[in-house]
Amino acid sequence: GRQVFILVRGVRFPYGLQNLSIEHINFRIMANHKSALKRIRSNEAKHLRNKYQHKTTRNAIKNLRSLEGKKDAEEMLPGVCAMIDKLAKKNIIHSNKASNLKSKLTLHVASL
Repeated sequence: GRQVFILVRGVRFPYGLQNLSIEHINFRIMANHKSALKRIRSNEAKHLRNKYQHKTTRNAIKNLRSLEGKKDAEEMLPGVCAMIDKLAKKNIIHSNKASNLKSKLTLHVASL
């Protein structure tokens, strides 16, 4: 599989994203409680993870739309739909948007 880089906060990313820094947030921290500081740290980690998953799915959708062969597109479609469903399940995108994306992708593959 892909090589994985472990970020300082405990979030796992592929090697292309290790240069992302979350140090720029530190000057805005005004929390007075340990739980609030932990919430800030966990929110940053979740934000990076959600951003990575969303961008990966968008790239997969773009790759699917650029395919010319119907057979290749039909093989790739279930994986992309699963990625979209996972984003909707985690509330990264709205469920209606997920449905619209899957519908348009299915129509596109059927029209090839």
